[in-house]
Amino acid sequence: MAEPFLNVQHSVTGRTWVDRLDDAGTRTAQAIAQRSGMSEILARILAGRGVTIEGAEEYLTPSIRGMMPDPSTLADMDKLAARLVRAITDNEHVALFGDYDVDGASACALMARYLMHFGLAPEVYIPDRIFEGYGPNIAAIDKLIDGGASLLVTLDCGTTSDAPIAHARGRGVDVLVIDHHLSDHDLPAANALVNPNRPDDISGLGYLCAAGVTFMVLVAVNRLLRARGDGGQPDLMQLLDIVALATVCDVVPLVGLNRAFVVRGLEVARRQTNRGIGALALAARVTGPLNPYHLGFLIGPRINAGGRIGDAALGTRLLTLDDEHEALVIAAKLNELNAERQRIELEMVEEATRVAEAEIGNGEGPPVLVLASANWHAGIVGLIAARLRERFERPAFAIALQPDGTGTGSGRSMPGVDLGHAVIAAVDAGIIAKGGGHAMAAGVTVRPGQMGPFRAHMSEALSRQVGVARALTALEIDAAITARGANVAFVEDVERAGPFGSGNPQPVFAFPAHKAKFAEIVGAGGHVRFTLTSDDGARIKAIAFRAGTTALGETLLRAGNDQRLHIAGTLNLDHYQGRAEVQLRVTDVAEIPG
Repeated sequence: MAEPFLNVQHSVTGRTWVDRLDDAGTRTAQAIAQRSGMSEILARILAGRGVTIEGAEEYLTPSIRGMMPDPSTLADMDKLAARLVRAITDNEHVALFGDYDVDGASACALMARYLMHFGLAPEVYIPDRIFEGYGPNIAAIDKLIDGGASLLVTLDCGTTSDAPIAHARGRGVDVLVIDHHLSDHDLPAANALVNPNRPDDISGLGYLCAAGVTFMVLVAVNRLLRARGDGGQPDLMQLLDIVALATVCDVVPLVGLNRAFVVRGLEVARRQTNRGIGALALAARVTGPLNPYHLGFLIGPRINAGGRIGDAALGTRLLTLDDEHEALVIAAKLNELNAERQRIELEMVEEATRVAEAEIGNGEGPPVLVLASANWHAGIVGLIAARLRERFERPAFAIALQPDGTGTGSGRSMPGVDLGHAVIAAVDAGIIAKGGGHAMAAGVTVRPGQMGPFRAHMSEALSRQVGVARALTALEIDAAITARGANVAFVEDVERAGPFGSGNPQPVFAFPAHKAKFAEIVGAGGHVRFTLTSDDGARIKAIAFRAGTTALGETLLRAGNDQRLHIAGTLNLDHYQGRAEVQLRVTDVAEIPG
């Protein structure tokens, strides 16, 4: 086994630090740097993400055209595209039924904008998270059909909606499904179902979010219209800002086509041609060019706030608007809802953390946390599960209990642990009433008496996967640098390997023997802010998010202004009043012996 990086065998968070590159990876990095002339550290970052010597230049400039496969490789694509062409030609009344998260809102907005370009007036229906739950329901379908809809398109849902789709077909309405969620069941009787994760699909595009799949559908429809001799198709490249938003917020892997979507989509987003995205950026006080962090942590949560504690249709409505004033009004409302969501979340996280600590005690605890409370808001449980997974380094479910004992909840996983398949298996076995999802996230409905069996099932089904995943929690370091070297030009060079996120991890840099000066706790979340300082006097602003009551935060606060520490984290640029400044987001700290 290779020597630990900086000889850190046990950091304050209990991790070993290792070099992301083995000997072969180091040789690849050297060859990339020599052949391309790029910096050695940028070459190390690329090699650490599996980029080859021959593919390095292309990786830095991903092309949608170069990476876009033939849409017809997706099962049912040709049938689905042909039916949409018919709807456009006949000016049909089309109803769009979406999910209440960012991906669902974005997929609906993409389809709505596309149909509106041809003069159609699609009706968009987003179900209420609390009262209707996920996916199509018969009452909503009847309402849409009674209103005159002749074609129903489900987006980011529908793959497991057998009964509602059969009901719609029975009433003489065609149904098209555009989705990406897993299913081990027979497919519903839709006229066409495009989902790269359906069992018989061989496209290899299962990593796309629903908005990404929707974009592929629109490419196929454009192609079919051109083949018929019809002109005036919309420029799909101008819709990539919406695709990028969904791709980042749904935490799908930023590899291949997804990475190209985000790179090119950010270019469109920075022009703020979409009034809704621009209004949300203004409400969130975004400074500097839009980047994945802004999409995932500032804009996305505001869209989600509508679905969590307000009007679930606000997000889609905002993304389809061209009226600037109305966009600003809706963005302001979503901003208010997000502030209320943050307040509720903070209270729920405190309760959930106490319960989890009691359940784990001084031992290892269960491999999967399954917590429930009658005090929790059903629209916030996904966020609580994410906090629990982050804090206790294991998959977690947070379930909101209703007065009748029924629970609705969400789960969040960790790399290498397939939550979706375990939940689907629980449904198949009759352990829970309803559930589904994908590897990293899942939703469940639990009836009275099912909580105990569900806990036991998840622990038994995922114990081995969790054990392996937790054994691989060593912190991978891309390079060691100093505060002096971590300047704006350095960060801009590193960002050429982005966008970073799931599947393309943000580079982690180690700062050997630096000081954490002026450390203090700030914000309601208990963040630890300090100034990273090197012996030559160079300084960087630094922050450890939600670390105030953790070993990481306590070490930073205790170190004072003189103790040297090995500090690891990620770098970003903070833009203020037109000026860029480097900021370090701390991942881990190791005390130096002696």
